[in-house]
Amino acid sequence: MGVQNQGHRRLILALATWGGVGYLPLAPGTWGTLAALPLWFLLAQTGPWGYGLGVAALILLGLRVAGPAQLYLGRPDHGAIVVDEVAGLLITLAGVTPTWEHAALGFFVFRTLDILKPPPIRWMEAGPASGLSVMADDLVAGVMGRLLLEAVIICWGRG
Repeated sequence: MGVQNQGHRRLILALATWGGVGYLPLAPGTWGTLAALPLWFLLAQTGPWGYGLGVAALILLGLRVAGPAQLYLGRPDHGAIVVDEVAGLLITLAGVTPTWEHAALGFFVFRTLDILKPPPIRWMEAGPASGLSVMADDLVAGVMGRLLLEAVIICWGRG
């Protein structure tokens, strides 16, 4: 493998594993989700347009790097690929005031959905190994998480 190819491989894996967080032991998806919280806090300071553009850029990045990362890591949807968890959590927390309570609640809601994978989340895993097959289930979990989080916040606010 040439130097240029090695550099490309390192860059792809660094992005897909969120700077290597995906290599942490035991629950890489949980670590990846936790590692998304600083980005959420920063993006939340940019307003709705900045947040939306940041999340869109991250999704496009994930779609681009997740497919090659699977090849480099040797199996479909390898656990070390956590850019999908980062994007999913950012969707769950979209438009939410950046407080530690919202961070904890959003984290719990997203991780629960991502682990249990109720329909239609599980349906998104079907298909050939690609960046989309890695990202889709977490993006849907993020949307479902956002809806559930909103319901909890509304009910919590009334309590």
